[in-house]
Amino acid sequence: MEQITSFIESVKALQIVDIVIAVCVIILFKVLSPSISYMIIKLFKFNSKGKKAIRESAFYTPLKVFFTILGIYLAILFLKKPLNLQEDVMNIVTKIFQIISVLAFAKALASSFTTKSSLVKRFKNSSKNNLDDSMLEFALKVARAIIYIVALFIVLAILQINLSGLVAGLGIGGIIVTLAAQDTAKNIFGGIVLFIDKPFNVGDWIQTPNYEGAVEDITFRTTRIRNADNAVVNIPNSTIADSAIINWSKLEKRRYKFNISLPLETTSEKIEQISNEIKEMLISEPNVIDEDTLISFEKIENNGLSLYVRLYMDITNYKDYMMLKDKINKNIINILHNLGADLTYPTTSVYIEK
Repeated sequence: MEQITSFIESVKALQIVDIVIAVCVIILFKVLSPSISYMIIKLFKFNSKGKKAIRESAFYTPLKVFFTILGIYLAILFLKKPLNLQEDVMNIVTKIFQIISVLAFAKALASSFTTKSSLVKRFKNSSKNNLDDSMLEFALKVARAIIYIVALFIVLAILQINLSGLVAGLGIGGIIVTLAAQDTAKNIFGGIVLFIDKPFNVGDWIQTPNYEGAVEDITFRTTRIRNADNAVVNIPNSTIADSAIINWSKLEKRRYKFNISLPLETTSEKIEQISNEIKEMLISEPNVIDEDTLISFEKIENNGLSLYVRLYMDITNYKDYMMLKDKINKNIINILHNLGADLTYPTTSVYIEK
């Protein structure tokens, strides 16, 4: 009896030693994971400058997670025999380790496809074509989505889910899925059309038949704009891709046109004098394009003489445009006042028969 008791105690002591060793393995991998990750990234990034750049790498944190999980997995493998772990349990542990490894790698790879990634920055700088930031971001979103979809299929394969059966099941409900996903597919295709055509960029002020505002983001489904009321509007990509789009931010110059109505008794000499004064005033404005300025005696109306004025400004900012319009209008009022010219307004003559 004493021999049996001593044997059991010796077995328990051996198990405790094994558990301690396994815990030490976990702690060792946990402690060394930052250093191992650093050395691996340093090995493949010869031009990296400084530790900060390496630690900010997309692969640094996923690698740390991987080596930490690897330590736990090796510790469980070490304890398999001492603790008499069943094969089913080990299969589950192995699958969990594989799934976490796949997700960590997918996360690292997806994080490499962002505008902040050094890889993308180098590609953008070396590209001969001028890549727009918003369109590049859209392409990167597509790339990240593909990475996660591939990772999902790998996880399903690890879990030994019958993909052919899954595809067959999707085939049975294909009609329902297709009908439900029609709008989504249209919007994704619309986003691709916007990516190819590039009618606007993030930050541009655009106008469609129903919406107007500054573009804040372009996603798979929608284009988000902030309108003049500071409200955010999400427009389906299919809608905006099929609409006529005015991109006010692409203006090279702005037009300003108006009519000045003078009294019928105004002489041609006075009209010529007013025209010359207004033209000289416009020429003196540095933001007015001189060769595009036009002042013309347009027509004779029932209640006055119409003087047509058209000019272009090299200002595209709307606020600056309105400020210059305000200045020009005030200067014209001053010119008319100094020349003793009045403006007419619509009148109606009523004759009463006695």
